[in-house]
Amino acid sequence: MAMLCPASILRILLGTALLAAVSGAGVSADGRSAPRNLLTGSFSEAALRSALLPPGAWHPCPKSSEREAWLSLPQAVRTGYVETAEKLRGGEWSTPKASVFLDYVRDGNRTRFEEISFARRSRLAAFVLAECCQGRGRFLDDIADGVWTICEESFWGVPAHVGAQKRGSGLPDVGEPVVDLFAAETAMLLAWTDYLLAEKLDAVSPLIRERIRIEAGRRVLDPCLEREDFWWMGFGGRIVNNWNPWICSNWLAAVLLLEDDQDRRGRAVYKAMRCLDNFLNPYPDDGGCDEGPGYWDRAGASLFDCLELLAGATGGAVNIFDRPLVREIGLYIARAYISGRWYINFADASAVLSPSASLIFRFGTAVGDGTLRGFGAFLARKQDLGKAEVRGSFGWLGRVLPTLFSLDEIAAETAREPLLRDSWMPGLQVMAARSQAGSPRGLYLAAQGGHNAESHNHNDVGNFIVYHDGEPVLIDVGVESYTAKTFSGMRYDIWTMQSAYHNLPTVNGVLQKDGQAFAARDVRYRSDERAAELSLDIAAAFPQEAGLKTWRRVLRLERGKRIVVADAYEMTETARALQWTFMTCRTPEIAAPGIIRLSSGPGSAAGRAVDLVFDPKAFESAVEPIEIKDGRLRSAWGERIYRILLTARDQARRGQRAFVVREAR
Repeated sequence: MAMLCPASILRILLGTALLAAVSGAGVSADGRSAPRNLLTGSFSEAALRSALLPPGAWHPCPKSSEREAWLSLPQAVRTGYVETAEKLRGGEWSTPKASVFLDYVRDGNRTRFEEISFARRSRLAAFVLAECCQGRGRFLDDIADGVWTICEESFWGVPAHVGAQKRGSGLPDVGEPVVDLFAAETAMLLAWTDYLLAEKLDAVSPLIRERIRIEAGRRVLDPCLEREDFWWMGFGGRIVNNWNPWICSNWLAAVLLLEDDQDRRGRAVYKAMRCLDNFLNPYPDDGGCDEGPGYWDRAGASLFDCLELLAGATGGAVNIFDRPLVREIGLYIARAYISGRWYINFADASAVLSPSASLIFRFGTAVGDGTLRGFGAFLARKQDLGKAEVRGSFGWLGRVLPTLFSLDEIAAETAREPLLRDSWMPGLQVMAARSQAGSPRGLYLAAQGGHNAESHNHNDVGNFIVYHDGEPVLIDVGVESYTAKTFSGMRYDIWTMQSAYHNLPTVNGVLQKDGQAFAARDVRYRSDERAAELSLDIAAAFPQEAGLKTWRRVLRLERGKRIVVADAYEMTETARALQWTFMTCRTPEIAAPGIIRLSSGPGSAAGRAVDLVFDPKAFESAVEPIEIKDGRLRSAWGERIYRILLTARDQARRGQRAFVVREAR
């Protein structure tokens, strides 16, 4: 192949003059001085109280006693739950010991305790659903044991989050309940257990349901109503993330199901609405989730959970599903979809996801969007939804129950895979483009600008990923299993967070820096039938010691042909060292001078190798294998990935470099 000549590079770079400049979206970008307040600006507290159904009147799904509804579920689903519960029946409930809780402050491990805690909750949910499906009372003692043992726990959350208490990290202070993600999940689980099995639990002992109310009240409902200093509420001015709607969804469910005092119910629900407005107010108009698609499941998707609860518990009176922002938040997950099991995974998200088919379908139904409805039906077919027990994560029941009672509607929908030709989210400065709409065949490019203070941030301004025939070629590695280090001051000591392990340059041995100021400048995007292109200056993402004046990066998909990465830079003085990183899950081999062939990899299509092409006179090349020991990364990439390093031979103060990704020839 003929190499790109300087004139070709200049043509690519100068072509960016035709692009339309874009800026980040959100409150300030749209020129709004006042917050949106989509919920509390549309519904006063008095209006909410007037519409809120009284205790016991809200009927979100059939109770266990409504046998016809439960027996109408697919036989395979009911059998699956019962068989799972039979295997667990009469077993021991693992004890979350103080010494295991202390692992987090002693060696940074958070998974050993979480495995015990999460398994307890999954076990209880399994028994509850089996009892609802069978209805014979055979699992009631196990349910009572589960409720009681969970109520006996000192803390319903996890060690990584207990540091919010005044006494800091370590063991939990039972005198200061802290509401974290999993305390709220637990309150939700117990609330649905109470709702589904009320009479049966009372037949075992009335003290079981009384205990649920006491513990959920003191650990979650009271603190959420009485305190405003939990950071996730957003009342302190901090921009919140997925914690806000995730906790609010479980808090709302617990309040609506357990709180018998209508005045307290009204105050709590309206306060949750205020919290949700704090989540929505800074959200970009394009609905983009800066935490990535893996976190959308507990950001935008949990927002849907909240809005569904609010609409249901007010007889449809509190309803903002017609707002454009809500629809865009739902569509984000379709825009982040690549093909098969793969999704755009900038930030801490995994590249491999299996999102809730039911939730996406119901989101589409609520906002009137056929793309989401079809995507939900498509995922349901892939996941064999309805052909076995429907499982969930953490507290299970809040999402499993609406799924169970929407199986028929999902099955009746036409499945449509959202293979969108182009996506552009200016608020995130993320673009994605494929060779042709409706097909995973050919090359796919996703790239980002943004800044280095995003939620779950990696230092990755200007990073990009490449897929071919729906399978990964150049990758964003993602993040390892969380430890104490992940969310500490040492976060950027972790290799997966550093720009040197993204598809980015390293300038004079200097990496990108974390912080809001380290951002893309002059971001421009365009797309047409022939190509899609993102152009941006990434110089400001590096600290001053890198010695950069400008670094204009152009990332261009030429549909049906190739992907071009063109960099033009100017230094403050002669460069000492310039090195480009390309991360891949495929095995690299030298096919010819200036051609690195990327063939086999996890799920890569046989016979469809891809070449990374560069000027061999301009670069020295090296390949570093990276052994993957972390289970979270292995689930996506297998045992090994590779870091391709191209080091510039010259050290000029100004330069232009271009790289091409194409199908192997």
